[in-house]
Amino acid sequence: MAVLRRKAHRGQGGDGHRDVADPLDAAQERRVRAVLALGGVPQADLPDGVQQVRLRLLERAAGGREAPRDVSAWAAVVASNLAMDWHRAKRRQERLGERLAALHQPAHASGEDTSLLSLAVAQGLDELPDAQRQVLVLRFYADLPVRSIAEELGVPEGTVKSRLHTAVRALRARLHEDEVV
Repeated sequence: MAVLRRKAHRGQGGDGHRDVADPLDAAQERRVRAVLALGGVPQADLPDGVQQVRLRLLERAAGGREAPRDVSAWAAVVASNLAMDWHRAKRRQERLGERLAALHQPAHASGEDTSLLSLAVAQGLDELPDAQRQVLVLRFYADLPVRSIAEELGVPEGTVKSRLHTAVRALRARLHEDEVV
């Protein structure tokens, strides 16, 4: 597990530093990065977003609150909320190129087909209402079960299922409309 180095108060430790265990393991960090990127946060801002999730976990522990039951799900939801905040503050269309670069992965299909599909999916996600985009990203990109999403968002499972159904239907219609699939 990675270790964060933080300055300690004077008089603590011989070297002026103390080690604090990183509250996110590598898999959780990758999931947080993916959720932030899919939520519209530009690649250049992803490290700050990951640090914000870490900070919230550390603040939670420092405040005496018990750790989340499922740290991975909690971190994904916090990342999703951070992405929604960023989305409200910035116009995501201006950053579409950066997002696609952050999500670019080798594909089995031709590069052109994959690029067109990635662009169409990203644009389709942009057009969804925040609540629908959030559950879609958490379910299909962060791979959280419906129950975890509902618990972390504080909504009934039926609400998550309804939002997912509506979001998938809208995204599918968009992809057919653009003749991508």
